[in-house]
Amino acid sequence: MSTSRKSAGTSRARSKPEKAALSDARRLHGIISDVLRLAKSAGAEEAEVHVDEVLDDLTRFANNAIHQNVSENGITVSIRTIAEGRTARVTTNRIDDSSLRAAVDSSLSLAASQPQDKRLLAPPGKQRYRSVQRFIKQTAAITPEDRARAVRRACDLALKRAQVAAGIFSTGESQAAMGNSRGLRAAYRETHAEFSITMQEAPAASWAKANAADVRDFDPQQLAARASHKAHLAVDAKELPTGKYTVILEPSAVLDLVGFLFYDFAATAVADQRSCLNGRMGKLVFGKNISIADDAYHPLQLGAPFDGEGMPRERVSLVERGVPRNLVYSRRAAKMARKAPTGHGFMLPNEYGEAPMNLVFAGGDSSLEKMIASTDRGLLVTRIWYIREVDPYEKIMTGMTRDGLFLVEKGKVTSAVRNFRFNQSLLEALRKVEMLGPAVRATGEEAFEMIVPAMKIRDFNFTEVTKF
Repeated sequence: MSTSRKSAGTSRARSKPEKAALSDARRLHGIISDVLRLAKSAGAEEAEVHVDEVLDDLTRFANNAIHQNVSENGITVSIRTIAEGRTARVTTNRIDDSSLRAAVDSSLSLAASQPQDKRLLAPPGKQRYRSVQRFIKQTAAITPEDRARAVRRACDLALKRAQVAAGIFSTGESQAAMGNSRGLRAAYRETHAEFSITMQEAPAASWAKANAADVRDFDPQQLAARASHKAHLAVDAKELPTGKYTVILEPSAVLDLVGFLFYDFAATAVADQRSCLNGRMGKLVFGKNISIADDAYHPLQLGAPFDGEGMPRERVSLVERGVPRNLVYSRRAAKMARKAPTGHGFMLPNEYGEAPMNLVFAGGDSSLEKMIASTDRGLLVTRIWYIREVDPYEKIMTGMTRDGLFLVEKGKVTSAVRNFRFNQSLLEALRKVEMLGPAVRATGEEAFEMIVPAMKIRDFNFTEVTKF
């Protein structure tokens, strides 16, 4: 979107209040130093500190009008102490000396009530990190007036087409810093922007959403137009029989489905026998056109180049041509498996261990239009929701389509279809992918953002026509 504004050329122009900004990074590192000093004086053998600051702005609209504009600016401090083989974490949003001292004391008190952990590792020492640039000044400069203008254009489109628009437009900045008593120091800053819109026409509705570090990477008006067009097409939806259909899943639908895989690539999950990859590593599990990596450095990603333990994130090839090859490892899981940590651990203590948080699916060169043109009979799926796991090992998922389900006949979209419930093995679905679109940054509602392509999948199993 354009962020240009008229120049303040006359003396009569009213001055605007100065836009808030993130703290200087030295302030966050100063808090870390203060906490480490307090922890040492309180008797902690080791200490680790995470400091996070957010500066988020949100414009919310419904019934074709803005009804809320809010801003949040806050700092949280998370403190982990270690003493006599025990550890605990306490988080506070008060950063005065007395509050930080109380948080350190609480952490030590909680740790003392825990059983000794024979496998507890000392915090890591100093690390080196790859540089990432995810702080975009054009995003940081967006004002409430900028968001309001974009929302107004979307609502004007809805009014013009006798539709009702609702959604959000948010922009923000955040930064994180961490340090420990062994000299580790890490810091990261990013900007983020998100636009989500639902357009309703009579009983039908459709939806579009985008998320990026750079607000210029998406156009709210284009998203509104897409949702508006689909809502109009969906007005006269017809009911089809249940059964197996070829489906064309748009990226948001793919995202929310495959998002249920990410914990299965954790070494801890495999060691605990709770991964769908137990007994399947090194075997052909998915189609040969499926390759997956975890890559924090992909240009479309967001997120820090270090994990919750302060370890550098590594790019890991998880699936190569349908074969699971590698897992991700926290420091503890790596030691148990005699592997090198990959920088995917969560803040300790936790029960999950690690997980790949920057999934990238390899894409293809088939556009949605090409997928539709190649389909004799099938369904075009905008998104899915209310997804639940039925069988963890076979990865059988159930959920529903929503916000635009369309029948494709002889290479053309011919009508809207009433929504279905599906009952489908994700592993089987990824063995039956016939076409892949280009990999894009997708966002949905059931999973965190990933880089995924649109997919054409045969024999997708629909079990029930829903009431929604």
